[in-house]
Amino acid sequence: MRMVACKLSWICFYNVSSSSLVGSPIGSIGSPMSSMMTPLPPNTSEVDNEGVPVTYIEPPFWCQVSYYEMNNPVGEKFQATKPTLIIDGGTDPSSEDRFCIGLLSNVNRDQVIEQTRRHIGKGIRLTYVCGEVYIENLSETSVFVQSQNCNVRHHWHPATVCKVPPGCHLNIFNNQEFADILSQSVHRGYEPVFQLTRMCTIRISFVKGWGVEYRRQTVTSTPCWIELTLNGPLQWLDKVLVQMSPPLGITSFS
Repeated sequence: MRMVACKLSWICFYNVSSSSLVGSPIGSIGSPMSSMMTPLPPNTSEVDNEGVPVTYIEPPFWCQVSYYEMNNPVGEKFQATKPTLIIDGGTDPSSEDRFCIGLLSNVNRDQVIEQTRRHIGKGIRLTYVCGEVYIENLSETSVFVQSQNCNVRHHWHPATVCKVPPGCHLNIFNNQEFADILSQSVHRGYEPVFQLTRMCTIRISFVKGWGVEYRRQTVTSTPCWIELTLNGPLQWLDKVLVQMSPPLGITSFS
């Protein structure tokens, strides 16, 4: 196996007027989030001289958003280019910084889904700044988030689902933390690195929660939810996997 070492450095400055308040995984998470963020662009990643250099390159689309109703994908995937993205229940045409899922049609939509969609309202705001992703709940009902990166940070079970009440926010991904985990995983072999692909995907449900504390056990049982794929970390991970020797039957996803 070829040795690969990974380290990521970010330089940024921003001001958030209120700090995060972290409670229990199933309780209220976060606090009202300030919009006063002034980021400086991040450096490209660097790798020390212990192994093969693998450079992090910021892609033109920082994330991809897929919308689902139960286990059915609805509409086309949304590619985000702007650092701030609103996902709401509006019926206006989507733009670079707004994804209106209220405009999407589904002939198999039942009454439960219709009722849930009415409560999405102003939806959520996703903010990508200095390698970190924040979610802010702009609606009048809670949203539910499953992020392995966030769960590892708080020493929760990887499958934990966090409830984000109206007016609150949560840091759902940190690229520096991901880089640290990736750097540790490469020394353990191909499979631990491959498993990090799950950390590059975040699931968010509107109105209805899921998991051990809820009647619905899986996200595909919730009426309306989105899957957020972080393109930069996923592509970086793929480049690392290409440099490693995979076991038989396992390949990278490039």
